[in-house]
Amino acid sequence: MTVHVLIADDHHVVRRGLVFFLQTQKDIHIVGEAKNGKEAVDLALQLQPDVVLMDLVMPIMDGIEATGKIKEICPSIEIMILTSFADQDHVIPAIEAGASGYQLKDIEPDELASAIRKLANGENTLHPKATNLLMTRMNRKNPANDRIAALTQREKEVLAEIAKGKSNKEIGAQLKITEKTVKTHVSNIFMKLQVADRTQAALFAVKNGFVEQ
Repeated sequence: MTVHVLIADDHHVVRRGLVFFLQTQKDIHIVGEAKNGKEAVDLALQLQPDVVLMDLVMPIMDGIEATGKIKEICPSIEIMILTSFADQDHVIPAIEAGASGYQLKDIEPDELASAIRKLANGENTLHPKATNLLMTRMNRKNPANDRIAALTQREKEVLAEIAKGKSNKEIGAQLKITEKTVKTHVSNIFMKLQVADRTQAALFAVKNGFVEQ
């Protein structure tokens, strides 16, 4: 599987460095480069990449706004934030905007390539600092009902099917969406409900009255 990647960063040297390295990966193909958030949105809609590597601080439109716009129009495109910031004022808004990946720019190149592959396969890839901030916030503010309320309507539909014991393929057929899209929803459900697997997600749904036994 070839992963098609769009790089959005306002620093030319950073973009060139990312392109130079990622082009050495046989299964990763760079489809375009954007130097601000608006370009990132326009190119994402035009080129339909699997993954957008998104800087946060950019002119014209920042990475958080660009992430929200891309996910609103093309929810199947995965967004990985690649930034120097690991504080809650950047992490939380980025995740809430729809980013499924959050990595810092000091990441090892091979780890970045691996994270891109995982994200393309529907796995969230969050830097430990980002995960800790997210979990702290959710534990503080999101009791069980709030965690379910945090799910999108589609994620709730997927959770209901998980609780019935259906596979990703069966869920995709039922909801008329691709298996890859199902994987993305499942990964987001695990993160929002703070569970590790499908069994825990199903038990959470039953225990908290989301579905009946």
